[in-house]
Amino acid sequence: MNQNVNTPLLEVSDLSVSFRMYDGALEQRDLQVISSLSLTVYPGEILAIAGSSGSGKSLLASAILGILPGNATTGGSLRYNGEALTPERQKQLRGTEIALVPQSVAYLDPLMQVGKQVDGHRKPRPTEKRRGLFRRFGLPEKTEKLYPFQLSGGMARRALVSTALLTDARLIIADEPTPGMSLDQALEALKLFREMADEGRAVVLITHDIDLAFAFADRVAVFYAGTTVETAPAQDFRQGPEALRHPYSKALWNALPQNGFTPIAGFQPYAGNLPQGCLFAPRCPYATEECHTTVPPMRQVRGGEVRCYHGA
Repeated sequence: MNQNVNTPLLEVSDLSVSFRMYDGALEQRDLQVISSLSLTVYPGEILAIAGSSGSGKSLLASAILGILPGNATTGGSLRYNGEALTPERQKQLRGTEIALVPQSVAYLDPLMQVGKQVDGHRKPRPTEKRRGLFRRFGLPEKTEKLYPFQLSGGMARRALVSTALLTDARLIIADEPTPGMSLDQALEALKLFREMADEGRAVVLITHDIDLAFAFADRVAVFYAGTTVETAPAQDFRQGPEALRHPYSKALWNALPQNGFTPIAGFQPYAGNLPQGCLFAPRCPYATEECHTTVPPMRQVRGGEVRCYHGA
């Protein structure tokens, strides 16, 4: 696997995302759903993002692309290729330099044949390349003439992935690209993302299929309650919990079916009721008074990063 450790293509620093909400008395309040979230993505690598539902994975993708709803407020810094990702630049890069594989198949236009919308507005049309991708994904030749409502969920997912793979984007954000696919189809999709990274592009792979992601990714970032708690080489996750740094990363590994499906007590906190200090402290067996009162900084530990006073 190829990893360029020189210049990041994407830098996310201390990102926060809040939504302006109204309570029952029609009073406004800001609901913070992402806080102190940081990561980097380099050309030539796949960065997998793991974490439970509600941890901020898909919101990060929307923030990078500049497609958050109008009631959202962001803080921190987003940089692409060394320059700030302003709203104007996000609009310019979206769909060209930065491509998204969206989580929902509802992104497909219900009134357009699948082949034509996957080809897009490119000149000349990449029809033969797209047909080659369809064949690799096991999509029948007739698929290009069908409309989205005529596709199964897995077929629609494969068509969406093909849309991003056809682009010349330098950064591909794949938000849950494999649900609905068979194992062989999911592996083929991840092989294609790996090929793109090996060509020098960068891939952000947001997934719940983390055991598959471990096999193809270079690094893994673990999210919890809207922040990054650990970023480490994928090899550490393949090796096991003793190689990991954060208690939640270890718990996530142990919760995989092949690793015993062992749960931990408690729940991820709701965005409107976040604890003071470390967000994982209420569930952590190692938490001290310091953990409950102050937010731990991100630290460099054993070739990775961890947001934990006790991570080692």
